[in-house]
Amino acid sequence: MFVRTALVAATAVALSAALVAPAAAAPAAGHRATREAVRTAVAAGVPGVTATARDPHGTWSTTAGVGDTRTGAPRSAADHYRVGSITKTFVATVLLQLEAEGRLSLDDTVDRWLPGVVRGHGNDGRRVTVRQLLDHTSGIYNYTSDDGFARTYFLKDGFLRHRYDTLTPADLVALAMRHAPDFAPGTDWSYSNTNYVLAGMVIKAVTGHPYAEEITRRVIEPLRLTGTVVPGTRTTLPSPSSRAYSKLADTATGPAYDVTALNPSLASSAGEIISTSADLTRFYRALLRGRLLPAHQLKEMKTTVPVPGDPGSAYGLGLIDRTLSCGVHVWGHDGGIHGSSSTAATTADGRHALAVNFNGDWTGDPGTVLDAEFCGD
Repeated sequence: MFVRTALVAATAVALSAALVAPAAAAPAAGHRATREAVRTAVAAGVPGVTATARDPHGTWSTTAGVGDTRTGAPRSAADHYRVGSITKTFVATVLLQLEAEGRLSLDDTVDRWLPGVVRGHGNDGRRVTVRQLLDHTSGIYNYTSDDGFARTYFLKDGFLRHRYDTLTPADLVALAMRHAPDFAPGTDWSYSNTNYVLAGMVIKAVTGHPYAEEITRRVIEPLRLTGTVVPGTRTTLPSPSSRAYSKLADTATGPAYDVTALNPSLASSAGEIISTSADLTRFYRALLRGRLLPAHQLKEMKTTVPVPGDPGSAYGLGLIDRTLSCGVHVWGHDGGIHGSSSTAATTADGRHALAVNFNGDWTGDPGTVLDAEFCGD
């Protein structure tokens, strides 16, 4: 995920099976288990939850808890929220479209498109490929793990002073370049938001347009994702939306702060998109059904690498293959940013999809709702 907090660590992903046909999902027409998982999350301390599912029976939504702890207003099924690292699937989709058009190769070095940007402290963009950015095998340091960045943008005193700062992609990459790589390119796996900041910069270098324009033109507009925006430096959420809450601490205790308003440039192309649960289900269903990518590029996107420590999932190109408790495989991504924790996924055939958001970032796991939807009754 993008965010670094006490309870939302780096996205946990690992190998399950390379492009095997997924098991059939259990019937979920009643969504009883999903409702129960949502209620359980609120009982455990999440302020509010919103979720939308799409399956052969149609579209279904549920909410629980509150969208505003001050007024008691409920969450809405139509809420806009910050999706964090779900942004990465959008970015990878655009780069794969550019590959399909012959405008770049995923095996191009980063230096070809961004000469001299990845340099210093052992970093060398001449040894890192675009593909290694997308599957997190580049070894490039994750800038959100930098202690100074964390104090400034994730902990209370720093965040409250700096929540409206504007940071450029170059600023974020330069911060990562102060650190040595985690490993030699292609020799291991480590989740790094820097990879996707660089990926957004590559899109601009190839097309001449900011990555936000390309996502809007190539994905948001064709799919009519009317609730999805790439906000840039806009600090507010579109209406309707709920408030977002964080402890802004390395613990899950203490007061929760309203962190709804912030400048999302601190996340850039690693995590700045705002969307809705209905839009996210539409996006992932369209993607897995081949509406956005030719067959070869979709196969590339679904070609995964193992990640140490999590045998239940695997990472492709901006796409997670997760094996649920009942053996079902779903494809999607997790996303975390201040006050917002989300997951969205679909079966490989695109017939059954779910997107869920918690408006608090210190407790609960949206993955439990995902498992309930695809494995429950």
